[in-house]
Formats: sequence, structure tokens, C-alpha cells
Amino acid sequence: MTHFIELEKAYEFDVYPKRDLVLVRGIGAKVWDVDGKEYIDCVGGHGVANIGHCNEKVVAAIEEQARKLISCSMTFYNDTRARFLEKLLSITPKNLKRAFLCNSGTEAVEAAIKFARFTTKKKEFITAMRGFHGRTMGSMSATFNPEYRKDFEPTVPGFKYVPFNNFDKLKDAVTDDTAAILLEVVQGEGGIHIGGADYFMQVRRLCDEKNILLILDEVQSGCCRTGKMFACNHFDLEPDILCLAKAIAGGVPMGAVVCSEKIQPPMGKHGSTFGGNPLACAAGIAAIDFMLESKLDEQAQDKGEFFVGKLKQHKFANVREIRHLGLMIGIELKEKSQPYLVKLMEQGVLAMPAGATVLRFLPPLVITREDLDFVARKVIEVLPAAG
Repeated sequence: MTHFIELEKAYEFDVYPKRDLVLVRGIGAKVWDVDGKEYIDCVGGHGVANIGHCNEKVVAAIEEQARKLISCSMTFYNDTRARFLEKLLSITPKNLKRAFLCNSGTEAVEAAIKFARFTTKKKEFITAMRGFHGRTMGSMSATFNPEYRKDFEPTVPGFKYVPFNNFDKLKDAVTDDTAAILLEVVQGEGGIHIGGADYFMQVRRLCDEKNILLILDEVQSGCCRTGKMFACNHFDLEPDILCLAKAIAGGVPMGAVVCSEKIQPPMGKHGSTFGGNPLACAAGIAAIDFMLESKLDEQAQDKGEFFVGKLKQHKFANVREIRHLGLMIGIELKEKSQPYLVKLMEQGVLAMPAGATVLRFLPPLVITREDLDFVARKVIEVLPAAG
């Protein structure tokens, strides 16, 4: 294990807070390190592995496509890309009619920002405190936490941050130059905070009244994670632009910006060399088919209730609140979460933070109840009980 750690330290920039763990294999909701130790993975590639590691349908689709055509410039049409686009538009909100394909969540947000400015001819954006939208310049500028932005200023101008779930504060921030409101339905990095139905309905009406675009970032909450195909489905909420990535292609890099007919980006004003490549599109078709056939949305709903129900049977000394929607779960502590993440890893459970005090669990949605019960028992073991 030490050999591989030293190699990465020698040749890679030290921009990630890494744990001393070398993962080499994964199946379903389990991963193994280089020494053969097994872990239940509740990190899931930061929400990428919704359909499980090395999903057989996705592996087969990649193998088949790799023998036919891996890359295909957007200069040409492609059969696999066409089928993926049709599949994608069949599962997104019905008002969304066209998509731009890219490679990641931050690229999807960047495209959404450009499309909104071009469409409205306005420059300002309103985003939420605790929101996270990516690390490239536009998406980083939309991200609230100044720690992400301060070393790279000046950031892209025109972004305002208002409290999440507070419609009055959001409305007060609107001006005649507001192009779009950009929100997560569930704030992932911000600590698993869930927007309210009334809040989102008010935001939608405001956008309609003021000719403002509503952009929803479902990079982490999409693809059945919250108990619906997309978190906005919980509220019958139709955005003008929907940003997707992470789990959409079963682990292969893929991003998508799915838009209503209001959005008409001009030819030549945006692009992506690898966006919509046949390999990723083949994986995406297989991933979406698996989600639908396996009813992963229903599984996420049921398993999330099961897991949180187990935890709520116990009283913890340092737990402030447990928040969840489906299998998007946050346990907010009264202290730093990092020591407990280390203890969980030692017990065979991989989880991650969401801010300084939240334990975040994003297991593959194919995880068994038996494994979820194991994770719950380990959480109960490592967190101190109430006296």
C-alpha cells in the first residue's frame, strides 16, 4: 500500500485531502483495498456510483462500444449519442426539450451560466448560502463558501448569495438585471439541507413573473439518489435548465445541461471536445436502463427510511440533527466530524464530510439492507451515546 501512496505523492499535486487507503476493486456497494480489506462504500465516488461499482450492464456496454467507436467529434452525428439523448430526455421534466453534453458537474454549471446570460441578455445570478456548484471559475463564483473563492479573485462578477429556503431574502435580491436563480434542491456539500415545497413553488412563480431563468443543480441529487429520478420531482418542479453529472453514466465521466425551449444557445458559442463521446453515451444508456428496470428511486426511498429509522432508535450525545431525502443522508454533529470518519473507516465503513460537522452518506443505491444495517451499527458504535 505504501508504494502506491508514495507514487501518487511524488507525481500528483497535493490538492486533495486524502486518506491512507489504496482502493483497487469494487462491486456493488463494496470496495477492497490493495491488501484485500473489504469496506462498505458510503462515499460512492461523491455520489457517482448510484448503480453500484462495476455494474455489469455498464461494463458490457463499455466493452461493446469500445470495440466500435470511442470518440466522435460533434462535427458528426453518432448513433449512440442520439440514443442517449433520446433516453435522457425521456426521464427529465417534460418541459425540458434539448441537452448539451459535457463531462462533469462543474462543466454543466458553466454551460448553464453562459446559456442564461445569452438567453436573457442579463448578467446577475442569485445563488444560495451553503450552496456548492463546482470549482471552475464560473461555478466557483456561484459557490457561497469564500474559502473556495478567496485565492482566485477576482471571480466572475454578478453573483449574489442569499439564505437557502428563505424566499423573502431571495426576492429582495432580484433586480432588473437578474438573469437566473441557481439552486440545489438538496444542498450536498453544504450539509444535506433540503429545500421546501412552498419555497420552490414561490421561486418558480417569481421567475415566471420577472422573466428570470430557474437553474437547478442536481449533479449530486439526481439519478434516483433522493427517492425520485430527480429531487425536483418531489415538488413537481420544472426548471428552465437542469444540470446533471456524477451518476448519469454509471461512473464514466458525463455531464448534461438539459434545457427548456426558452434556451437557444447559438452555434459556435460553446462546445466540448469529449462531451457526448460514444463511450460515455453507451454507459449512460445502460445506466439509465438499469435505474429504471431496478426501480432505484423506490429502492433509495425505502432504504433511506430503513437506515435513518435504525439511527433514530438511539439517542446520541453529539448529534444535532439527522437529515435525509432517500439515500442522501447527513448526520450533523455538535463537533468536528473528521475523527468519526476515521473511526468508521477503521470499522470498515467509508463515509465523508459535508462541511466541518456533518457526516455524509451517499452509498450506492443497490446496497443491501444487511449492509445498511451494518453501517448503522457502526455509526451507533463510534458516536457517543447520550447519558
